[in-house]
Amino acid sequence: MMNNKKIAVDFDGTIVDDAYPAIGKPKIFAFETLKKLQAEGYRLILWTYRHGKTLDEAVEFCRKNGIEFYAVNSSFEGEVFDQETQSRKLDADWFIDDRNIGGFPGWGEIYNIIQERIEFRVEGKEVLAYSKLKKEKKKGLFW
Repeated sequence: MMNNKKIAVDFDGTIVDDAYPAIGKPKIFAFETLKKLQAEGYRLILWTYRHGKTLDEAVEFCRKNGIEFYAVNSSFEGEVFDQETQSRKLDADWFIDDRNIGGFPGWGEIYNIIQERIEFRVEGKEVLAYSKLKKEKKKGLFW
């Protein structure tokens, strides 16, 4: 099954524990979740600060754990980046990173967020899922 959804995934602190420039221990359920998403047709992009030898090591580590990426640090395989005419922002539907607002929730939660299309908002120091928020009653005709 193939769909058009792309997921950009960070490496250090997200797929593996952060040990840069070394490769940390895999996060619990990281590879299992990534394999399941790939089997469901999602295209995975490795989106990392790593480059050169450390990037090659990360790609090979993922390959040995059963993950072949659709693209690495680019929107699609073979993309030629021209910084004079293009933005460095990747084309992806979701970005999974340990440094997002609220931190990294874990791979079980990530899978549920993607499957249930849960959206979020920040209230104070807490990140709340829109799907789990109490609905406020409307007070007037237009609000």
